[in-house]
Amino acid sequence: MVEWITSTMQSLGYLGIGLLMLLENLFPPIPSELIMPLAGFTAAKGDMALVPAIAAGVIGTMLGALPWYYIGKVLGEYRIKKWLDRHGKWLGISSEEINKSQRWFYRHGSKAVLVGRLIPGIRTLISLPAGFSNMPMAQFLIFSTLGTLAWVSLLTFAGYLLGDNYEQVDEYLAPVSKLVLLGLLIAFVVWLVRKRRSSH
Repeated sequence: MVEWITSTMQSLGYLGIGLLMLLENLFPPIPSELIMPLAGFTAAKGDMALVPAIAAGVIGTMLGALPWYYIGKVLGEYRIKKWLDRHGKWLGISSEEINKSQRWFYRHGSKAVLVGRLIPGIRTLISLPAGFSNMPMAQFLIFSTLGTLAWVSLLTFAGYLLGDNYEQVDEYLAPVSKLVLLGLLIAFVVWLVRKRRSSH
């Protein structure tokens, strides 16, 4: 996987970054945690510029998010989950992962699209519940782009700083992602408690 990502980026440059991030969103087993840190490392060596590399990653990610949004909008929740129960293993996606993204979306609304882009396991599939619920396209694009920009920038800068050790980015980010998720869950519980108290 690392060799393929490296060769694609070396041969296609910024276009390769965009293409890899597009594919990462269509086929979640391809890790953005390797693609963008490698782009950052390449920029640190002077073989690429940092800002265009980030821009390519954001554009590729957004192009990959749109098919999931339209699949959710056109096919609907029931048919997608039924299909994934039969064939999802080929994509590395299960209906339970859709359920997790859906719960996240319905708890947090439009903010879920922004924050969901920062959380592994939810990041790619958050587009589906946005499509299920007919979230306005402009709103989806704005929140998705902001979240994607934050995620892609974080990965790219991490690779830039780590240099030859860019592959360790995933190890450093795993606990950070868990802390973000825990913090958001706590915030949701606090909001829920306050809402119930105010209704009495």
